[in-house]
Amino acid sequence: MSTVVFIGGGRITSAMLAGLRLKETKDHLAVHDRNPGKLRALKKRYAVAVEPDLNRAVAQADLLIVAVRPNSVRELLRAMESVNRRVVAVSVAAGVPLRLLNKTAGPPLLWARAMPSPVCRSGRGLTALTFPRTLPRPDRKRVHDFFASFGQVVEIPESKFDAFTVAYSCSHGYHALATLSHAAQAARLDRKTALLASAHALADGILAWREGKLSLEALLEEAATPGGIAAVTATAMDAAGYGRAVRQGVAAGLRRARRNAGK
Repeated sequence: MSTVVFIGGGRITSAMLAGLRLKETKDHLAVHDRNPGKLRALKKRYAVAVEPDLNRAVAQADLLIVAVRPNSVRELLRAMESVNRRVVAVSVAAGVPLRLLNKTAGPPLLWARAMPSPVCRSGRGLTALTFPRTLPRPDRKRVHDFFASFGQVVEIPESKFDAFTVAYSCSHGYHALATLSHAAQAARLDRKTALLASAHALADGILAWREGKLSLEALLEEAATPGGIAAVTATAMDAAGYGRAVRQGVAAGLRRARRNAGK
């Protein structure tokens, strides 16, 4: 049994722990955070070990998951004492590149990056991974298998990581659900029915594409008959700048990710 240590007890750590508990992982799980309240809550909710001392936490790790805010990464790594053994460390901090991680806390820490979704708490997550060319295959497999415990995994070049981070966020779905349901309520649907209809439009429709054999184009053609209500609705949304708004949002997210990296 190996020990997985999470540095940072925030929302994404909580989501990963929930997904791991669904999987009934055999790994020993431990969490470090500076906030004693967070540690107590995580211990109670997930029955994980907690360690308030950063360096004692790192010393336990066979696999180290660094899950702190991007602007806290440098401070955290500088606070760590020298690690005297080989440990694979995975950063889930958005926008912080491998070069910065290696420069701040390099060997014997061997770095990879991951971008897991909060949806991993349900076991239906999606995680992007990127590895340096020098990381041995067994270490890559260890990291891959860990994140595959709570959802799908895709390996992509680090140069594509920022774009993935902006595009894959479940916040897009929640934002669309809130926006569509508010519009439905303005059209006189009660809130419960508006949410049900909007969730079907988004979640069930996308699930039909994901689990079916029809292309996205074919499904669009099936759902939006030319001249019909759905087609007129989509055309009006496009004319109002729907596509432009999405592109502008993605561009803003990319700028934020690049600021995280100091680019």
